[in-house]
Amino acid sequence: MEPGLDNRRWVILAICCTSLLIIGMDATIVNVALPSIQSDLGASVSGLQWAVASYTMVLASLLILSGSMADRIGRVRVFQCGLVVFTAASVGCSLAPTIGWLIAFRVLQGVGASMLNPVAMSIIRNTFVDPRERAQAIGIWGAVFGLSMALGPVLGGVLTELSWRAVFLINVPIGLAAILLTAIFVPESRAPSARRIDPVGQALAFLLLASLTWTLIEGSNLGWGSSWIVAGGAVATLSLVGFVRHELRRDEPLVELRFFGSRPFTGATAIAVLSFAAFAGFLFVNTLYLQEARGLSSADAGFCVLPMALATMLLSPISGRVIGVRGVRWPLVLGGVGIGVGSLMLVRLSPDTSLVWLLAAYTVFGAGFGAINPPITNTAVSGMPASQAAVAAAVASTSRMIGQTLGVAVIGGIATAGLADPIGEQLAGSSHPAWWLLAGLACCMILLGLWSSTTAAKASASRTARRLEPEPQGLAEPR
Repeated sequence: MEPGLDNRRWVILAICCTSLLIIGMDATIVNVALPSIQSDLGASVSGLQWAVASYTMVLASLLILSGSMADRIGRVRVFQCGLVVFTAASVGCSLAPTIGWLIAFRVLQGVGASMLNPVAMSIIRNTFVDPRERAQAIGIWGAVFGLSMALGPVLGGVLTELSWRAVFLINVPIGLAAILLTAIFVPESRAPSARRIDPVGQALAFLLLASLTWTLIEGSNLGWGSSWIVAGGAVATLSLVGFVRHELRRDEPLVELRFFGSRPFTGATAIAVLSFAAFAGFLFVNTLYLQEARGLSSADAGFCVLPMALATMLLSPISGRVIGVRGVRWPLVLGGVGIGVGSLMLVRLSPDTSLVWLLAAYTVFGAGFGAINPPITNTAVSGMPASQAAVAAAVASTSRMIGQTLGVAVIGGIATAGLADPIGEQLAGSSHPAWWLLAGLACCMILLGLWSSTTAAKASASRTARRLEPEPQGLAEPR
């Protein structure tokens, strides 16, 4: 291998990691700016929830579709299109005159982001053909997610001191640089045989997630028995039924439902939803609490959340090494324990809770989240045939985004139920049921981790793999 070509591969990896950095930061950087957005735009609590959840909702809905489109029409083409849309939408967010416009541009950001994450992973897989180097590149890719988590709240806090609009403008120079570098360094590639696009399944998936998110966010405002909320729940239910029936009849479905015959896959999908729901809800409520109930500045609030992000960064690679030696069971179980203990430490939260206790709770929670995240994809693809591993990993990534969306909607809704604007110190007491719920979710993660890592679970994965094997596709592609 010529040195120039070797260096080019790592430059391509750096470009792809840049896309993950801005996607990850944008999922967390906005949280610290929420009180400033509320004050400047006169937003309600549900408006703040939509400002966060609309981004992850659209991102979750379109991840698999964007990956299929990239395989079909060209990965670099879709990747650059995503960068352009995301960067332009970031400018729109920074100029939004009302909360409605901000939500609209956040939706557009989600559209652009959906073209980056799965497509960048495909580019990496196509660039690094050596298995050892590919594993190393994917490890670096995963570490960047932890970095984005650490940078998001801290950078958001510092930028919000200037203006909440600056948290979106930070994406612009990064996006423009990535567009230029992609055009120079990244070669175009396509899959030898791309999966057919499933427009009906895609529409039903979007309708399901949108109606469910709307129902959960607006339920506390309109009343759970109101005709609008009942109708929203009915649309979500019918969309789910229609989606399952449609996918079962397709030869190349958007989501391969036969995957769920594998206990490891089913467990990993559920754990992904629960753990990321816990994380998103935890971050949403705590960034409001630190500023509204304790009166901290946005910068101080960002630095208070830093121990959680640092613990996540520290435990993620340790968890990865444990998986290689001992398997996924202990990281899954101990991750659930950390999330549960961190949540239980806040069940008596008050405006004058010791800052040391608060930071300790954040650290324990972050350590649990850091431990549980790496084994999710590993568990999802465990025992899958090579031809289906990428699709299984994409479903796991989608589950993470769905969890983030539901976490803001459900945990945020419970913690702020009945509160008037401005929220103020009363948020501390009203958040107690949310911490109990998070502890309950952590118990479910522990049970799912045990259930999905037994000998019987591994046998179910093998049976599922044999059923999926008749239509093999090679993972490696000619460059």
